[in-house]
Amino acid sequence: MSAVDELLDLVNERDEVIGTVWRSEAWAKRLPVRVVNAFVRNSRGELWFPRRTADKRHFPSCLDMSVGGHVESGEGYLACFRRETQEELRWDIDTLNWREIAAFSPFETALSCFMRVYEIRSETAPNSNPADFSEAFWLTPRQFLARVAGGEAVKGDLTELVRRCYPS
Repeated sequence: MSAVDELLDLVNERDEVIGTVWRSEAWAKRLPVRVVNAFVRNSRGELWFPRRTADKRHFPSCLDMSVGGHVESGEGYLACFRRETQEELRWDIDTLNWREIAAFSPFETALSCFMRVYEIRSETAPNSNPADFSEAFWLTPRQFLARVAGGEAVKGDLTELVRRCYPS
Protein backbone atom coordinates (compact mmCIF):
# COMPACT_ATOMS: atom_id res chain seq x y z
CA MET A 1 0.00 0.00 0.00
CA SER A 2 1.25 3.48 -0.86
CA ALA A 3 0.46 6.82 0.75
CA VAL A 4 -2.04 7.57 -2.03
CA ASP A 5 -3.70 4.14 -2.03
CA GLU A 6 -7.44 4.05 -1.38
CA LEU A 7 -9.59 1.36 0.18
CA LEU A 8 -12.27 0.34 -2.35
CA ASP A 9 -15.26 -1.97 -2.25
CA LEU A 10 -14.63 -5.27 -4.02
CA VAL A 11 -17.79 -6.28 -5.89
CA ASN A 12 -19.13 -9.40 -7.58
CA GLU A 13 -20.54 -9.75 -11.09
CA ARG A 14 -23.85 -8.19 -9.90
CA ASP A 15 -22.05 -5.10 -8.49
CA GLU A 16 -22.74 -6.24 -4.93
CA VAL A 17 -20.09 -5.51 -2.28
CA ILE A 18 -18.29 -8.68 -1.19
CA GLY A 19 -15.28 -7.17 0.59
CA THR A 20 -12.67 -4.44 0.41
CA VAL A 21 -9.42 -4.13 -1.48
CA TRP A 22 -6.67 -1.55 -1.83
CA ARG A 23 -6.77 0.30 -5.14
CA SER A 24 -3.23 -0.83 -6.04
CA GLU A 25 -4.16 -4.48 -5.54
CA ALA A 26 -7.41 -4.12 -7.48
CA TRP A 27 -5.54 -2.73 -10.48
CA ALA A 28 -2.64 -5.20 -10.25
CA LYS A 29 -5.02 -8.16 -10.16
CA ARG A 30 -7.79 -6.60 -12.31
CA LEU A 31 -10.37 -7.09 -9.56
CA PRO A 32 -13.88 -5.65 -10.03
CA VAL A 33 -14.32 -2.29 -8.31
CA ARG A 34 -16.46 0.80 -8.94
CA VAL A 35 -15.67 4.10 -10.64
CA VAL A 36 -17.53 7.17 -11.83
CA ASN A 37 -16.85 9.16 -14.97
CA ALA A 38 -18.49 12.30 -16.31
CA PHE A 39 -18.34 14.41 -19.42
CA VAL A 40 -18.94 18.14 -19.56
CA ARG A 41 -20.96 18.79 -22.73
CA ASN A 42 -21.95 22.10 -24.29
CA SER A 43 -24.90 22.96 -26.55
CA ARG A 44 -22.74 22.47 -29.66
CA GLY A 45 -22.26 18.80 -28.75
CA GLU A 46 -18.62 19.30 -27.77
CA LEU A 47 -17.14 17.49 -24.80
CA TRP A 48 -14.55 19.03 -22.50
CA PHE A 49 -11.45 16.80 -22.50
CA PRO A 50 -8.74 17.76 -20.00
CA ARG A 51 -5.13 16.61 -20.25
CA ARG A 52 -3.75 14.92 -17.15
CA THR A 53 -0.66 16.48 -15.64
CA ALA A 54 2.72 14.98 -16.56
CA ASP A 55 3.38 13.90 -12.97
CA LYS A 56 0.38 11.56 -12.75
CA ARG A 57 1.43 8.02 -11.86
CA HIS A 58 -1.03 6.47 -14.33
CA PHE A 59 -1.67 7.86 -17.81
CA PRO A 60 0.53 10.99 -17.48
CA SER A 61 -0.16 13.71 -20.05
CA CYS A 62 -3.08 11.76 -21.52
CA LEU A 63 -6.49 13.14 -22.39
CA ASP A 64 -9.02 12.22 -19.72
CA MET A 65 -12.72 12.20 -18.90
CA SER A 66 -14.01 15.54 -17.61
CA VAL A 67 -14.40 13.88 -14.19
CA GLY A 68 -13.32 10.46 -13.04
CA GLY A 69 -12.52 8.60 -9.88
CA HIS A 70 -12.81 5.47 -7.79
CA VAL A 71 -15.79 4.93 -5.53
CA GLU A 72 -14.21 4.57 -2.09
CA SER A 73 -15.23 1.83 0.33
CA GLY A 74 -18.66 2.57 1.81
CA GLU A 75 -19.31 5.37 -0.69
CA GLY A 76 -22.06 5.31 -3.32
CA TYR A 77 -21.74 6.24 -6.97
CA LEU A 78 -23.56 9.55 -6.55
CA ALA A 79 -21.51 10.56 -3.50
CA CYS A 80 -18.35 9.79 -5.47
CA PHE A 81 -19.59 11.83 -8.45
CA ARG A 82 -20.25 14.73 -6.08
CA ARG A 83 -16.80 14.44 -4.43
CA GLU A 84 -14.82 14.01 -7.64
CA THR A 85 -16.62 16.88 -9.41
CA GLN A 86 -15.77 19.15 -6.48
CA GLU A 87 -12.13 17.98 -6.29
CA GLU A 88 -11.34 18.02 -10.00
CA LEU A 89 -13.58 20.74 -11.44
CA ARG A 90 -14.35 22.78 -8.31
CA TRP A 91 -18.06 22.50 -9.12
CA ASP A 92 -20.95 21.64 -6.79
CA ILE A 93 -23.31 19.22 -8.57
CA ASP A 94 -26.30 20.78 -6.75
CA THR A 95 -25.79 23.89 -8.91
CA LEU A 96 -25.34 22.00 -12.20
CA ASN A 97 -27.53 20.59 -14.95
CA TRP A 98 -26.46 16.93 -14.92
CA ARG A 99 -27.81 13.44 -15.53
CA GLU A 100 -26.65 9.84 -15.44
CA ILE A 101 -26.24 8.62 -19.01
CA ALA A 102 -24.91 5.08 -18.63
CA ALA A 103 -23.98 2.22 -16.31
CA PHE A 104 -21.49 -0.42 -17.39
CA SER A 105 -20.19 -3.74 -16.12
CA PRO A 106 -16.70 -5.11 -16.78
CA PHE A 107 -18.35 -8.53 -17.14
CA GLU A 108 -20.45 -7.31 -20.09
CA THR A 109 -18.05 -4.85 -21.77
CA ALA A 110 -14.35 -4.35 -22.40
CA LEU A 111 -14.33 -1.60 -19.73
CA SER A 112 -12.11 -2.03 -16.69
CA CYS A 113 -14.59 -1.48 -13.84
CA PHE A 114 -18.21 -1.15 -12.91
CA MET A 115 -18.95 2.44 -13.77
CA ARG A 116 -21.64 5.03 -13.78
CA VAL A 117 -21.27 7.75 -16.39
CA TYR A 118 -22.73 11.22 -15.95
CA GLU A 119 -23.11 14.19 -18.27
CA ILE A 120 -22.87 17.78 -17.05
CA ARG A 121 -24.31 20.42 -19.37
CA SER A 122 -22.31 23.64 -19.36
CA GLU A 123 -21.29 26.32 -21.83
CA THR A 124 -18.38 27.25 -19.59
CA ALA A 125 -15.18 25.28 -19.14
CA PRO A 126 -14.46 24.42 -15.53
CA ASN A 127 -11.76 26.16 -13.53
CA SER A 128 -10.19 22.75 -13.00
CA ASN A 129 -7.67 21.78 -10.37
CA PRO A 130 -4.15 22.39 -11.79
CA ALA A 131 -2.88 19.42 -9.77
CA ASP A 132 -5.08 17.20 -11.94
CA PHE A 133 -5.12 18.82 -15.39
CA SER A 134 -2.63 20.88 -17.41
CA GLU A 135 -4.86 21.97 -20.32
CA ALA A 136 -8.18 21.08 -21.92
CA PHE A 137 -10.02 21.04 -25.24
CA TRP A 138 -13.63 21.28 -26.40
CA LEU A 139 -14.01 18.54 -29.03
CA THR A 140 -16.92 16.79 -30.67
CA PRO A 141 -16.87 13.02 -30.20
CA ARG A 142 -15.85 12.71 -33.87
CA GLN A 143 -12.96 15.19 -33.42
CA PHE A 144 -11.84 13.31 -30.31
CA LEU A 145 -11.86 9.95 -32.14
CA ALA A 146 -9.89 11.50 -35.02
CA ARG A 147 -7.23 12.67 -32.55
CA VAL A 148 -7.06 9.17 -31.06
CA ALA A 149 -6.70 7.69 -34.55
CA GLY A 150 -3.88 10.18 -35.13
CA GLY A 151 -1.97 8.92 -32.10
CA GLU A 152 -3.24 11.15 -29.26
CA ALA A 153 -2.55 9.47 -25.91
CA VAL A 154 -5.69 8.93 -23.82
CA LYS A 155 -6.57 7.44 -20.46
CA GLY A 156 -7.72 3.84 -20.48
CA ASP A 157 -11.47 3.34 -21.11
CA LEU A 158 -11.87 6.89 -22.47
CA THR A 159 -12.13 5.97 -26.14
CA GLU A 160 -14.55 3.13 -25.40
CA LEU A 161 -16.69 5.41 -23.22
CA VAL A 162 -16.94 8.06 -25.92
CA ARG A 163 -17.92 5.40 -28.48
CA ARG A 164 -20.55 3.91 -26.16
CA CYS A 165 -22.01 7.15 -24.77
CA TYR A 166 -21.82 9.33 -27.91
CA PRO A 167 -22.13 7.03 -30.95
CA SER A 168 -21.93 8.84 -34.26
